[in-house]
Parts: sequence; structure tokens; C-alpha cells
Amino acid sequence: MRCVIARFPFDLTKSGVLESMKGVKPEQVSGESVIIGRRTYPVKQVGQVVTRQDRRDFSAGEVLRAMTRLGFTCRGLPQAVAPTHVLTPLQQASAMLGAPTAV
Repeated sequence: MRCVIARFPFDLTKSGVLESMKGVKPEQVSGESVIIGRRTYPVKQVGQVVTRQDRRDFSAGEVLRAMTRLGFTCRGLPQAVAPTHVLTPLQQASAMLGAPTAV
């Protein structure tokens, strides 16, 4: 499959990516990732190994699109849990003082 990463065309195949990543130890994943074989690799590490380019030259999105089109399982950023209700400093101070009592 032909894809463009960092303005350079690459002819990538699933077997070629598997061969390139053979023997490469996965780094710790903190963002987007690609599952290759039984290992989970950071997207930027896969892009660097496959394209032999510096990680700053391409985006994670470019590599994610290419790996998805080749049939690899890709995972995006973990979804952050939205806080249900956050008190403002004034509301928090009022809650600490307690409700006024009737005299």
C-alpha cells in the first residue's frame, strides 16, 4: 500500500511492518499505540522504525492512518473522565462554613 508520511511516499505492507518491528522492544506507551503481533508499540516508535525518519518529522496521525489501512489495531488517546461537578472556590468555602441556621 502506498502512503505518504512526512511528505515522503512509502510502499508499506503488513508483512514488511511485521518484519521491521521484529526484535524491537516496545517503549512505554503514554498516548496513541499500535498493536503489532502480541506487542503494543507507541505510534511514533513504529513510524520511526518503519520510515527510518526522525520522530519530529511526522505526526502520529499519519502513522495511525497508515497502520489502520494495513489492518493493524490502533488505539487513540485514553478518554479522560469528565468531572461530574466541580465547586468554585467560593462554593467550596461556603460549603466548609456550613448552611446558615434560623434563629
